[in-house]
Amino acid sequence: MTEQDLSRLFVAWVRQAAPYIHAFRGRTFVLAFGGETLQGDAAQALAHDCNLLASLGIRLVLVHGARPQIEAELKCRKLKPRYHKGLRITDADALECVKSAMGVLRLEMEALLSKGLPNTPMAGGGIRVASGNYITAKPIGVVDGVDYQYTGAVRKVAADSIRAALDDQDVVLISPLGVSPTGEIFNLAMEEVAEAVAIALKADKLIFLGPTPGILDENGEVIDPLTADEAENILEKRSGLPDELRRTLPSAIRACRHGVGRAHFLGRDEDGALLLELFTHAGAGTVVTRDPLARLREASIEDVGGILALIAPLEADGTLVRRSRELLEMEIERFSVLEHDGVIVGCAALYPFSDDKAAELACLAVQPEYRRSGYGEQILQHCVARARRMGLKRLFVLTTRTAHWFIERGFKEVGVDDLPAKKRELYNLQRRSKVLSRAI
Repeated sequence: MTEQDLSRLFVAWVRQAAPYIHAFRGRTFVLAFGGETLQGDAAQALAHDCNLLASLGIRLVLVHGARPQIEAELKCRKLKPRYHKGLRITDADALECVKSAMGVLRLEMEALLSKGLPNTPMAGGGIRVASGNYITAKPIGVVDGVDYQYTGAVRKVAADSIRAALDDQDVVLISPLGVSPTGEIFNLAMEEVAEAVAIALKADKLIFLGPTPGILDENGEVIDPLTADEAENILEKRSGLPDELRRTLPSAIRACRHGVGRAHFLGRDEDGALLLELFTHAGAGTVVTRDPLARLREASIEDVGGILALIAPLEADGTLVRRSRELLEMEIERFSVLEHDGVIVGCAALYPFSDDKAAELACLAVQPEYRRSGYGEQILQHCVARARRMGLKRLFVLTTRTAHWFIERGFKEVGVDDLPAKKRELYNLQRRSKVLSRAI
């Protein structure tokens, strides 16, 4: 690839990212990660990405864990870690290890975020980090006959104090430690703290960095997107989920159901996954939402620009007949669009011929990166349902390149004479489109 090609790709990426940059300015993101993320080069890359997000006006809250660091501290003091149902039992000795590990990690994270060396992504960043006793905790107590001692649960989040720090353009750093009104310190689960903070702040996004590139299916492929109900179904029926994901996924589900916009699962070892997820159409990892992310609806005049951008490449290569903006504006009520994450990624038009009880399906298009998501099928079924509501009995298409796709979905090739009379008069003999039809 030449330097000129790389330059074009860069320009295209920046233009693609622009709508997300505008949309995310002033939004609140809670980014949660375990102590594993802070080991090795991943910590520096994370600091660079956080610096970029902060510089774009994103209100950023970081919640870190410290499980491996606590384990190392216990081992150094020749103490044995104890767990019950995946949750650490924190006695007085273990609490000292927790405080030591948390204190060191917090200082190291503040140092990473404060770097401003020339010729690095942090140059001129000037990030200020705010941290404090934002979490009030309570003891878990005795469960199943097991006393968790200094392992606690979140009682309250000082949301107003966190918002004040965010208003001052600080990045807020929260360790999973909480204090009680009686002055005791409790060890908390990172995922519970992240969930509670996200809900209290009504965050737009809760992002977990984990051991896998997202939530994987049984073949090891990333599943994206998921509704909260679908994620809960996976949690109940899949026995092979990584332990870390089994701890964080319930928090993500609850957060989505309590007003957090979206929860994301990204691989902590995937360099740049955070930026790809936030600033590209295709994204990276898995997003969990309360409601389905993709939405089919009838088009409005505001959608004209998005439809034109979607169909322009297909018009250029001759797959679709060219439509002017003026014609599209006149016919916009014929169109249905499919939105993914607020961006139009698919469309189709339906032209009824009531006298013949038939309709033409035209201008069916889906962005290339979404063609394996079944969106073309969804748009087709939407148009079939729309035609049935009109009392029509037959659907036909004219195509030069996608005949097999329609044949696989029940269409059969017919002759030009089978077209409605009004459409037959407009048939372009030079284009020589194939005519396919199916009963609906």
